Amino acid sequence: MESRQRVLAALNHQAPDTVPVDFGATAVTGMHCRMVAELRQHYGLADKPVRVTDPFQMLGEVDPELQAVIGVDCVPVPSPKNFFGISELEVHEQVTPWGQTVLIAQDIDLTPAADGDVYVHGAGDRNYPPSARMPNQGGFFFDAIERRGEVEDDDLLDVADNLEEFGPLSQADLDYIVAGAKAARATGKAVVLGIPGAGLGDIAYVPGACLPDPKGIRSIADWYMSILTRPEYIDEVFRRQIDIALANVERLWQSVGEDADVAYICGTDFGTQDSQFCSVDTFNELWLPHYQRLTNWIHEHTPWKTMKHSCGCIVPLIPCLIEAGFDILNPVQVNAKGMDPAWLKETYGDQVTFWGGGVDTQRVLPYATPAEVREHVLQQIEIFGAGGGFVFDAVHNVQANVPVANVVAVIDTLREIRGL
Repeated sequence: MESRQRVLAALNHQAPDTVPVDFGATAVTGMHCRMVAELRQHYGLADKPVRVTDPFQMLGEVDPELQAVIGVDCVPVPSPKNFFGISELEVHEQVTPWGQTVLIAQDIDLTPAADGDVYVHGAGDRNYPPSARMPNQGGFFFDAIERRGEVEDDDLLDVADNLEEFGPLSQADLDYIVAGAKAARATGKAVVLGIPGAGLGDIAYVPGACLPDPKGIRSIADWYMSILTRPEYIDEVFRRQIDIALANVERLWQSVGEDADVAYICGTDFGTQDSQFCSVDTFNELWLPHYQRLTNWIHEHTPWKTMKHSCGCIVPLIPCLIEAGFDILNPVQVNAKGMDPAWLKETYGDQVTFWGGGVDTQRVLPYATPAEVREHVLQQIEIFGAGGGFVFDAVHNVQANVPVANVVAVIDTLREIRGL
């Protein structure tokens, strides 16, 4: 099978010729730029600055050379703007706090400030305070800065303030996406298209790191509390957000069409290590109807499969996510409470595709030996891969300070299985 055929077979719960693999098709299935550089060195690839594809997490591009080494079957459609609302059309060389030369968006300056930390400004506008910070000591990615405290007077709240970052795609942005989708389709791999603005309550976006001067509920704690204390407000934010997303999806379908295979919808986390951020009832009241409006349209008008990311223990919510219309669950955090691979596959393996869960990035990848990593990967593939419904990826992104030998063990095990 070719890459795209392999992934589509898995998504349709048919047994592919071998396990399909993703590293780099989304902002939650990638690798830190430092790890990308180390892997390139290990496999004897050209020594060149790694392109940072997601500055917030400092993810590096898994380019065609490294894709070929790993055996990657999935590629992304690039976005014209990054997490900070900064254009990705032009890049320049910068040196990270750990001394790596990278290619990063032109309006991002990695030069440390007077306090030694690195700062980014929303939309690149330095007339306002910075929206994110990378600590100089031990920092490998950015943390969003909360620039608004808790809302003390509800009479001052305006739903429009929490929608400022969402809007119709410009024609220039749409053209960029269309060109990227055509280039991605030409690779022969499965193509993943991110749906802009569909992350309902994604806590990474709540502080408004892409905005120069965000308003509304922008404190993370205040947002979580508002789910209980201001449900009508949250519901209206979600309703209007999906209105915007639906208009964008319709234009994307008309323009991109079958040059995409998977629609990455939302990265909102509903799970903690051993519980959930909300109850089943709250999910069904606040999230379910809005997700269904979007996924129903996609399923009625397109062949795209819909992907939902949620870390943590989401056992009680998996039936809700399936009812919400998601075909794919990621990252499958197998070390969270109740997220047993065999149970997940037996219970839901015929209803949803598990995209992730291939290697535990919390306990195994950072701390095991290469031999233990290999055995773990083989076990995960044996469980999740039976009968399709599985795309191999790590449990979320591979981080900067993981032993490279362990990541090599993952890749070499995949190459062995796939005869590369």
